Amino acid sequence: MKNKAWRDHLWDWFKALILAGCVVVLLRYFLLLPIMVQGSSMIPTLHQGDQMIVESISKIKRFDVIVFQDASERTLVKRVIGLPGEEIRYDHDQLYVNNKEVSEPFLKNNLVEAAGETWTSNFDLKQLTGVNKIPKDSYFVLGDNRRSSNDSRVFGFITKDEIIGKTNFVYYPFKRMTAIN
Repeated sequence: MKNKAWRDHLWDWFKALILAGCVVVLLRYFLLLPIMVQGSSMIPTLHQGDQMIVESISKIKRFDVIVFQDASERTLVKRVIGLPGEEIRYDHDQLYVNNKEVSEPFLKNNLVEAAGETWTSNFDLKQLTGVNKIPKDSYFVLGDNRRSSNDSRVFGFITKDEIIGKTNFVYYPFKRMTAIN
């Protein structure tokens, strides 16, 4: 057996680096995107400057935290409250989906409890959007900080095409590293 020449070793390393670079580009630009939170609309779940990974392949479900671009091309982070075909309303801080009470466990926190009074003002879809049900391929989103959130109550539904992906994990700052509920 003949020993490999240094050029052969160099060529092997070059091929491995090219393959690794392609994998990184594929993951970074198509599957896992790093995003930084701007603003306070998702407090206490997310804070200004939190950095998180957004994945773009999973199906969107109720209470997922999604990242999307609005009509003015701002990147926003909100929580999915309503899915296509559903009727949504709030009455005395209680979410109703198709006239059934739905619990929001992520709102059981010190911020909401300390705020007292109403956290989510009363509304229904007809009152806000002029329709009774969320349209096909659309979602109704709210920020967790309901008193300080520019969300579907202001700009209406989010379409499937506007969604960049959903996030499940804050990776920086390290002291806030956590899974998102």
